[in-house]
Amino acid sequence: MKKLLTVITAGLLLSSMAWAGDTGTRTYEVTVTNLSKGVSFTPLLGVIHNRNIALFELGQPSSDELADLAEGGNTAPLQMMLDNSSSVYATTTTSGLLGPGESVSFTIEGRNSHRLFSLAGMLLPTNDAFVAVNSIRLPRHGPSTVIFARAYDAGSELNDELCASIPGPFCGGTPFSEGQAEGYVYVSNGIHGNADLSSEEYNWNNPIASVSIHLVQ
Repeated sequence: MKKLLTVITAGLLLSSMAWAGDTGTRTYEVTVTNLSKGVSFTPLLGVIHNRNIALFELGQPSSDELADLAEGGNTAPLQMMLDNSSSVYATTTTSGLLGPGESVSFTIEGRNSHRLFSLAGMLLPTNDAFVAVNSIRLPRHGPSTVIFARAYDAGSELNDELCASIPGPFCGGTPFSEGQAEGYVYVSNGIHGNADLSSEEYNWNNPIASVSIHLVQ
């Protein structure tokens, strides 16, 4: 995974000043709600990190670990890589599928030196689409922060929309398609209904999820 440089804005500078001298940990409760009509989210990977790392960069190739998540819902390789990075403070995963209209909550810890939150999970049934928030600043204090998350395409697998190449309970296939994929991460343009998937049943409009982050303590 590439380490991404982040432009320091005035807001980030002020935030850094507010956090200065504070090295204690903070606990956050995160609630994710599936806003789609017909797709489900695989287990979600949440991570608290600093600005030296990001899950992906739009217009650039995805990491192999992110591709594993986006194509097969496997969070383990990406979580292992993140856990081994000094830029990451904590990771956690949910369990089971999150269906349309459903919500899931989890807690995760952060601290002064690691103030950004990211999240990712595969969309089913798709070839390599995933829901994500990428490097969102955590709330310092006060009310919850609510982010509306988009669906992205990892660009690592051809979007043939064939059940044979889509895993999970809807299709039961394997996470691989023959043919040339786009080769870079982009905002997903949904289900087109070209093969086994019905666009009427499974297509969506962004945002596809809401993510509420509440500072517990």
